Amino acid sequence: MKRILIVDDEPHLRLLYETELRRAGYETMTADSALQGLEYVETMKPDLVVLDIRMAGMDGIEALQRILERDNNLPVILNTAFSSYRDNYLTWAADAYVTKSSDVTELLETVERILIERMAAQN
Repeated sequence: MKRILIVDDEPHLRLLYETELRRAGYETMTADSALQGLEYVETMKPDLVVLDIRMAGMDGIEALQRILERDNNLPVILNTAFSSYRDNYLTWAADAYVTKSSDVTELLETVERILIERMAAQN
């Protein structure tokens, strides 16, 4: 079972994503800050990270850079309510960019697509 780390400072979104990803057959873990997310990347070894951009303290863009410095093979999906971040070149290192929505279909499809692509690339 693939392990997905959800990093978001909004509790209701963490719960929604956790519920839907578990329903889709993934093991999930959640972090409420970028710092906690970085710690979980090190200790829990997720297969994919869903990362919010706007968070108190360290933002998701800095967290993305730190994650990729540690493991540039770990897929990261940036998940934000602000589509304007797509134009920020610092976000281009992410595997995907998904705009937040209460309809998690796009997020679930993106998680599945990236994990399938990574498995195919390893074979």
